[in-house]
Amino acid sequence: MNTTAIRAIITGVTGMVGEGVLHECLLHPAVEAVLVVGRKPCGVVHPKLTEIVHGDLSDVSAFAERLMGYNACYFCAGVSSLGLSEEEYTRITHTLTLSFAKTIGALNPEMTFCYVSGAGTDSTEQGKTMWARVKGRTENDLAKLPFKQFYAFRPGFMNPTPGLKNTLALYKYLAWLYPLAQLFFSNYVSTLGEVGQAMINVTLHGAEKHVLEVSDIVILAKKQEAPVHTTPH
Repeated sequence: MNTTAIRAIITGVTGMVGEGVLHECLLHPAVEAVLVVGRKPCGVVHPKLTEIVHGDLSDVSAFAERLMGYNACYFCAGVSSLGLSEEEYTRITHTLTLSFAKTIGALNPEMTFCYVSGAGTDSTEQGKTMWARVKGRTENDLAKLPFKQFYAFRPGFMNPTPGLKNTLALYKYLAWLYPLAQLFFSNYVSTLGEVGQAMINVTLHGAEKHVLEVSDIVILAKKQEAPVHTTPH
């Protein structure tokens, strides 16, 4: 069990998932500090929050020293595969992610790395669906890195967190269906808040497996919090 306060690096916060995870981190008493790294400003101001705006996550050598001293990374950056070739999608999804992960892992040996993948990801890397193969390869290669803990999150439909600005239009229009989906398709739906809460909880407590499907995420989000020892400022 990890009882150290969380100091987290978060990517992709101008997207729906990253914004939701950031929201949960800023609210959670176990999270002491958050460093957001992204291509454009996130527009959030908070005492816990520091931000680095940088155009290319595959090369962060120019400010590597600012990435030291963190024990969690919630990697939420990503793009849709629509309109992209497998080569292009691999470069953005696999190559960039591995480069960033290798850098921060070397700087922070006690890090828990949580990667947002997706329901249907192909761990065999052999299936017919291009995005699922690439995501599967990314999960597999991240799992080989020397992090203290690695978890691949595979969310499905996520009920948005009210009031956040980067919620995808599809989720806004379909939010009214969430109670029915939860009733009939519970293994495929969660709230966005549960995704963020589960990331915090696996950082604090760990989990029995490193690939987390929707049902695992929902269970882990409810895991009882451990005592947190914060360092004096």
